[in-house]
Amino acid sequence: MNILIQFLQNMALAAVPAVGFGLVFNVPRSALVYCAAGGAIGRGLRFLLITAGMPIELATFVAASVVSLLGVYIAQRLRAHPKVFTVAAMIPMIPGVPFFTALLAVVEIQRRGLTPELLNTAITSGLRAMFIVAALAVGLALPGLLFYRRKPVV
Repeated sequence: MNILIQFLQNMALAAVPAVGFGLVFNVPRSALVYCAAGGAIGRGLRFLLITAGMPIELATFVAASVVSLLGVYIAQRLRAHPKVFTVAAMIPMIPGVPFFTALLAVVEIQRRGLTPELLNTAITSGLRAMFIVAALAVGLALPGLLFYRRKPVV
């Protein structure tokens, strides 16, 4: 029961920044519902995959791919560009905690000097954040890589 509450909470809280960034990106009002649904589905799916034991980087890639493929499907039905739905839906999956931890470790290194623990924290958190962002980028680009390939020139 606790997992279900956390799952629903993750989905509900992810819909808010998806709609907010949809407004910032001038998404039409009729499409904001799809932005919220995409953000909720992506964050909820990632939560379930992480709970099942999958690494966060791979879970982020799978969730971003699913949201991106759903965005392409919805865009075809509504005759809009897929990025209208998908970019705002990816925002709730941006790794704020690993970025913040890496930056705090770098600041502490500058303030107190280099220690192995701080260096380890800075490197592991920074790499984790970069891999999560890379997973988001590749997941967002996946439909374009699969379906919209151009024929070779030669």
